[in-house]
Amino acid sequence: MSAPAELAAWLEQVRADIDVDLASRLPAARGKDDSAYDAIDRLHDAMRYAVLGGGKRLRPAMALAACEAVGGTAQQGYPAAAAVEILHAYTLVHDDLPALDDDDERRGRPTVHVAYDEATAVLVGDALLTAAFGSLANLGPRAGDAVGLLAQRAGSHELIGGQCLDLELEQQGSDAPPPDLATVERVHRNKTGALFSAAAELGAIAGGGTDEDRTLLANYGMAVGIAFQYADDRDDGDFDELAEAARAQTRGLVDAALAAIDRYGQRAWHLRSLASWIGSRV
Repeated sequence: MSAPAELAAWLEQVRADIDVDLASRLPAARGKDDSAYDAIDRLHDAMRYAVLGGGKRLRPAMALAACEAVGGTAQQGYPAAAAVEILHAYTLVHDDLPALDDDDERRGRPTVHVAYDEATAVLVGDALLTAAFGSLANLGPRAGDAVGLLAQRAGSHELIGGQCLDLELEQQGSDAPPPDLATVERVHRNKTGALFSAAAELGAIAGGGTDEDRTLLANYGMAVGIAFQYADDRDDGDFDELAEAARAQTRGLVDAALAAIDRYGQRAWHLRSLASWIGSRV
């Protein structure tokens, strides 16, 4: 479902701006016709292929919107926005590998392990994860808080743990009973919600928000992230037997997200619009 016109226009502008910023943060490679082109250049090519190959850029948009909601500027929020998107790209590269989802196409193009090779894809993911934390170093005195937060959200208790739970569900035999909503939402909370929550809270950190701002925006991001994954489930035809329950759950998640940002008034217009649009997709 397309976003409403005003929100869509903002998202398109953010996507263009963040793509320019991302391109400036990723290592450049010599051209393949340069006699000095080597294996490291090929790795850098593959990193840029992974990050700059399209995508909605919702997570960095959320980081920028959260930064502005607490009184910061988009410029202050770019290091956080880039870190979230680069880390997201790393997760996609690794998720696509034959050992995990074994996908051959991502965003209408061959996945990294197909376009390059499997070993390169592993190294690309490793390099992007490192680059994500490097981006946060540009937050100056706020970098320590940001690094600690992203490490928590992207680690074994949340994002990577969610991937483990997802694999466990996929590996169950066809004779296993379908999962209930609580089981599915645990996966969504860890795997998708954690990174959306990180995006919003990192935006608050970048904008100089208080501890209360951080908590409110983390809660907002978590609720919107889970709702976003329910919408993806619907689009992909996953867990059809839970569709009605997921729809009801999404309404509650969106209400909670909107309540979390009520105090920010007009500064949170983009955050409110994002939550309402994502909720309407289920």
